Amino acid sequence: MSGGAPHSSPFAIFSLAALLVVGGAMALALDAGLPPLLGYIGGINLATMALYGYDKRAAVKNRLRVPENVLHVVALLGGSPAALLSQRMFRHKTAKTSFRVSFWLIVVVQVALIAAALWWRRHPPAWLPDALR
Repeated sequence: MSGGAPHSSPFAIFSLAALLVVGGAMALALDAGLPPLLGYIGGINLATMALYGYDKRAAVKNRLRVPENVLHVVALLGGSPAALLSQRMFRHKTAKTSFRVSFWLIVVVQVALIAAALWWRRHPPAWLPDALR
């Protein structure tokens, strides 16, 4: 066992940073009288862009990197538009095939879920109570 301070998990550090950005954006939206969902969407995309930008800079400067699973989680939670924009803008995470495949699978799942939700809303099942239609 080595002496010194215990190391924090990069996943926890960067996840907490993203959570703080999203929470702040939601609080600002509520304070402005906007729907919290709007704050969430803005916050998760802002956090995603910030994480990609930081990770690109960290890669160049040989600093603590954002784990790929954090980048995938924020994309999955709604940050995929900012992830795609950040990949293009920062020219980051565009060469690693396994990362790109995972990212595009996330996008496909999101599009399928949105399409299913829209279809469900237009064609609610007969067993669904009228209050939920």
